[in-house]
Amino acid sequence: MGSPESPVALVETDDRKHGVKTSLTALNYNPVKGNDVLIKPNFNTADPTPGSTHNETLSALVEELWEMGAGSVSLGERSYPLTRSVMEKKGTLSILDERDVKVIDFDELNDKDWVEFNSADTHWSNGFRIARPILEAECLVSTCCLKTHQFGGVFTMSLKLHVGVVPTFRNGYEYMGELHSSPHQRKMIAEINEPFKPALVVLDGIDAFVDGGPATGKRAKGNVFLASKDRVAVDAVGVAILKSLGSNTSIMKRKIFEQEQIARAIELGLGARSPTDIELIAVDENSQAYKERVEEILREG
Repeated sequence: MGSPESPVALVETDDRKHGVKTSLTALNYNPVKGNDVLIKPNFNTADPTPGSTHNETLSALVEELWEMGAGSVSLGERSYPLTRSVMEKKGTLSILDERDVKVIDFDELNDKDWVEFNSADTHWSNGFRIARPILEAECLVSTCCLKTHQFGGVFTMSLKLHVGVVPTFRNGYEYMGELHSSPHQRKMIAEINEPFKPALVVLDGIDAFVDGGPATGKRAKGNVFLASKDRVAVDAVGVAILKSLGSNTSIMKRKIFEQEQIARAIELGLGARSPTDIELIAVDENSQAYKERVEEILREG
């Protein structure tokens, strides 16, 4: 199936360290070596996984990035409420300090470090801003969870993760207020992804929300990790996994590539355009049946 441009490694596992290592190894792709790496986690709130990135996933990812030859490793985030308080509540700061990871708190950025983007081809009424560290990262690594989004996003994985690179409020404007009140929210989510490109995306799907989300919701065991360089492909496979788990109407009754986040991302040229562009790779023999099940759903849409 598919093109080598959009491989997605899949491993069935309930072990986060194993999931991180084997999914990244299976890609046979190392954009990390010798580069300064910036991790974008899911720290919107401090709620337990999949409400936020699991500390075990983050630890394993950092260790793997060092093993892959990273020149340096930093973590950048904008949370709600304040970023540092979220990381303190999660116990993340000590984990990062022990592993020589610098924290870039986007709350502390100056106005000049929120770069403005505006064009006629956007659903943002006044454009949007992106944190400069994201734009200037030599190697951006994004790590997301597997979940639905009850406040208009429908699902929140790789594309939606990057809402955290846009300010809540800046220069007198409520960016998150506009996003969450707009009927175009899902298209706007895709649009903020256009100015930058993650080198790697890792999805922790051991625990999932199949309804509700992003902070709390109806739980299910996904027992899966994904890794790819294509954020659209990750989201498409993730939605297929939610369908396999049995999710809400917004997931189950709409074709995967007709989801507005994905459809708009395709219009912007951000990744896989159809199921045939995605090469789903089972990391090991134990993951083969899982891969085949997801692949069938992906093909059917």
